[in-house]
Amino acid sequence: MLKEKVLETIKKNNLIEKNDKIVIGVSGGPDSMCLLDILYSLKNDLLVQIAVSHINHGIRKEADEETKYVEEYCLKREIPCFIKRAKIEKMAKDQKLGTEEMGRKVRYDFFEETAKNIGANKIATAHNLNDNAETVLMNILRGTAISGLKGIELIRKSNENLYYIRPLRECLRDEIETYCNEQNLKPKIDKSNLENIYTRNKIRNELIPYIKKEFNPNIISSINRLSNLAKEEEEYFTEIVQQKYETIKIGENEKEIILNLKLFNNLPKVIKARLILYTINKVNGNIQGIQKIHIEDIIKLCQNNIGNKYLTPQKNIKIFVKGGKIFFTSKVDLP
Repeated sequence: MLKEKVLETIKKNNLIEKNDKIVIGVSGGPDSMCLLDILYSLKNDLLVQIAVSHINHGIRKEADEETKYVEEYCLKREIPCFIKRAKIEKMAKDQKLGTEEMGRKVRYDFFEETAKNIGANKIATAHNLNDNAETVLMNILRGTAISGLKGIELIRKSNENLYYIRPLRECLRDEIETYCNEQNLKPKIDKSNLENIYTRNKIRNELIPYIKKEFNPNIISSINRLSNLAKEEEEYFTEIVQQKYETIKIGENEKEIILNLKLFNNLPKVIKARLILYTINKVNGNIQGIQKIHIEDIIKLCQNNIGNKYLTPQKNIKIFVKGGKIFFTSKVDLP
């Protein structure tokens, strides 16, 4: 039944199309092995090619066993398998990042490197309904906007030629584990997931079980309904913001975007905030580090029409008001 459920998710959301070349991120755990096994069984029906990308983080002693397990699964089925070994803890220390953050960066960089090397146009990861609920809760605890309630998207564009897809996004972790047992996959278990060191693990192992017991046994389904509603609202607002952007845009190039100050100031605050994020993302390629306080400061700068002051909410973006215009300038090439 899970295979049919995944196929339905793929077709309903156009996650996979004929002649796609897909890199599957595989750790060797239940989720990723379930994803790999299902996509392998469907590849001829879907008329696609698949390959595997696996990272050995070099942290746990079981890592080499997991790598061997993934290699053997792929070898037996003649699936191209690309493996990278990294010393994540040392890299994290050298780059002054958390181990979890460093691991994620290396993982996704290697996924995209693999995709580029083999000419793949999609990367499949094994995020499921439980992962989505955990992400939404984690975002709520951090103080998210509505966009954070969307959780993990079914499909996300990485660049012009590459998309991330999540075929297991509508599947429960219990269903995935049942599938692994039925198919005798014998996936490897990452014991660090049971340790409450990281926020996500605490949410997974402590918070959600507590909510299930004390408040709502169907909390995963409830959060995912919220997530789907937030996604629908976000899509609506995105369309509105794109329309407003085209209306008030005065100029646009790779290094700078100029908006009409008067038209901007006449917009509702909720649209202003989203328009600022949209514009920063267009000129800079991301909105990392942009917080609510930065948005408030930019709105205030525009309302006050202060011409001799500028803001740098992110190290690569400069925002200032001059002559009835708002300038969003990339600082990458500025002296």
